[in-house]
This record gives sequence, structure tokens and C-alpha cells, in this order.
Amino acid sequence: MDNVVTLIVLVLVILFVVTVIIRTIRIVPQATAVIVERLGRYSRTLDAGLHFLVPFIDKVRANVDLREQVVSFPPQPVITSDNLVVSIDTVIYYQPTDPKSATYEIANYIQGIEQLTVTTLRNVIGSLDLEQTLTSRDQINGQLRGVLDDATGRWGIRVNRVELKAIDPPASVQDSMEKQMRAERDRRAAILNAEGLKQSQILTAEGEKQSSILRAEGQAQAAILKSQGEAKAITQVFDAIHRGDPDPKLLAYQYLQTLPQIAKGDANKVWIVPSELNDALKGFGSMFSAHGGPDGGDGASPRRRDDAREGGETHDAGLPEVVLEDPAEALKRAREEAAGATRDAEGATRLGKDD
Repeated sequence: MDNVVTLIVLVLVILFVVTVIIRTIRIVPQATAVIVERLGRYSRTLDAGLHFLVPFIDKVRANVDLREQVVSFPPQPVITSDNLVVSIDTVIYYQPTDPKSATYEIANYIQGIEQLTVTTLRNVIGSLDLEQTLTSRDQINGQLRGVLDDATGRWGIRVNRVELKAIDPPASVQDSMEKQMRAERDRRAAILNAEGLKQSQILTAEGEKQSSILRAEGQAQAAILKSQGEAKAITQVFDAIHRGDPDPKLLAYQYLQTLPQIAKGDANKVWIVPSELNDALKGFGSMFSAHGGPDGGDGASPRRRDDAREGGETHDAGLPEVVLEDPAEALKRAREEAAGATRDAEGATRLGKDD
């Protein structure tokens, strides 16, 4: 019985010694601070390393992580200045700088930061409308960080960054915003299409203008060349006639040959022969009479007679002898054709009246 009691006492002593050793020796990890109280009062803050405590007198109150930490708060309903309720998710990046203040100045600094963020966010968003809230995230983040840093400074907490993770307007507002965005995009697309069509029409008009100018220049050049060609042809014909030295008998004959052609055609139903034509033809006929031309010879021009005398021939070499039609016969035939054309015209006029 005594051995059992002695064994129990020995075991208890060993346990006590182990407990004392464990409570005496304290190893603090890196980036961690340990708050130690002695007899219920703050004693000191243990940094990283090996430390010795007084057993049953010194007590570890809290372990504070000194690394930067991230906490995400659930969506909070916030009312904007235009009376719209939006849900905002926030993310806070903070770091404890004073472990003693973080332990004794506030019971739960995470909850305190959350509530302070919610109230500050409502104050900031309450002065902005929905459009400003959606487009002023940097401004809101800066205001939140300033307010939180001032409030949490006495807690031994430094707020490094504040981010708005999501801003969710009501479903009806989202639908209206999508319709507005779609209408804006349609408007921009219509403007771009109109500008493209305008540019295309301008380019087309410019092309047509240039084409018309070039075509007009080509037509003008062609007309100039044509007129120059006709003038040159007339000049050449005139020179040929002048070199040939035609006599009045040939001109009279050509005039009489042209009269039947004037009377021909469906449109020439009425053809009036001037009275002066008879006198002219009589004069021309006297040139072709058997008594010779007006020069008292064979009707040839003096130039041709001189050429004939010099060459010993009455006609040019290589040219056949021209047999001219009697002017009286030619005039008679022309008058008959004119009278026939007049009768045809009068008959057509009577038929039109009878119908």
C-alpha cells in the first residue's frame, strides 16, 4: 500500500515538473506577437524567439498575427442619392501594428472593421447617384480607406487597401441599363453606317465628276479634231477644184445633177422651183450650145485651151471625154419630178381631210 502511494506521488511530482517546464518555456514563431499578463495585468509583449515565463504567475493572453490579412464582408444594401438600393461587397486589407492595442482597445477588431466599413460605405454612397457609384470606385475606395485608417489607428490596426468587389443594382435597373447600352450601341452602329454611306456617296460623286470631266474633255478634243479634219478636207477639196480650174459648163451641169436628188425623199412632198432658176439655166444652156461658149470657142476655159495648144491635145492626158446632158432636158425632167411630188402631197392632204 505504501508503495502504491509513493508511486502516485512520484507520478504527480513528475507531471507537476513537466507542467512547470511547459509553462516556463515559450517559443514564439516569426511574424507573431504574444501578449503576457502577470497576475491579471499586462506584463509584456513577446516577439519571435525563445522566452521564459514565471509559471502560475505569467499567463499568455493572446497570440496576434502580424502579417497582412484579407477579409471579405458579405453584400451590404446601400441606398444611393437617387433612392436606389444596391448591394456592395467589400474587401479589406489590414495589418496589426500594435498587438497590445489590438488586444485591449477592442474586443474583436474584425467585427469592428466590418461595422465601420458598412456605416462609412453608406455615408459615402448616400451622397452619390447610381451612375457615380458605378464609375467612381477609386474615389469610394479612397474615402473608405481614409475613414477606416483614422478609426482603426487607435486599435493598433492599419488598413492598407479597401476594394469594392461588386456593385449590384436592382434587377429592373440592370435591365434598363442593358437596354440603354444596347440602344447606345445601335445608335453608334447607325452613325458609323451613315458615315460610311456618306463617304461612299462622296467618293462615287467624285468619281462620276472626274469621269464626266474626262468624258467632256474627250468629246471636246474629238470635236476639235473632227472640225480640223473637215476643215482640212474642205481645204484639200477646194485646192483640188482650184487646181482643176472648172469652167461654168461643168458647174452648171453639177447643179442640174443635184436638182433631182433634192426632189427625192419621202419628206420632200412639195418642192418649189424658184423663177430665177429658169434664167440661170438659160444662161448655162447658152454655154453648152453648139455655137460654142461665151468666149467664142469650144467652151473651154482659156487656161485649158492654152494647155491644149501647148500639148497638142484637146483633153487632159489620161482623162476620158465628158459627155454632158442637155440642160433643157435636165430642167424638164426636174420640173416633172417636182410636179409629181406636188401632186403626191396634195393627194395625201385630201385623204387626211376625208378621214
